[in-house]
Amino acid sequence: MVRDGNVITGGGVTAGIDFALTVMAEIAGDDYAQSVQLSIEYAPAPPFNSGRPDLAPAHILADTQQRYERVRPARDAAVERAAARLT
Repeated sequence: MVRDGNVITGGGVTAGIDFALTVMAEIAGDDYAQSVQLSIEYAPAPPFNSGRPDLAPAHILADTQQRYERVRPARDAAVERAAARLT
């Protein structure tokens, strides 16, 4: 990542997730970006070290789990409908 004033750039295919997390942190804050990193289990570390439950700060883990609990019933129902169509 390179920041020059209000411009953030990133290079390379593998830098895409790091770039997205950096921009998220700028827009929505570090906690939100770390929650997204934990949600996708992106754990090579940069730009945060929150990619696995055992690495994430306790408040990030708790917030992420709470967010997922709110959407779990709808997600589980969608998975069941999709699985039923496969049989």
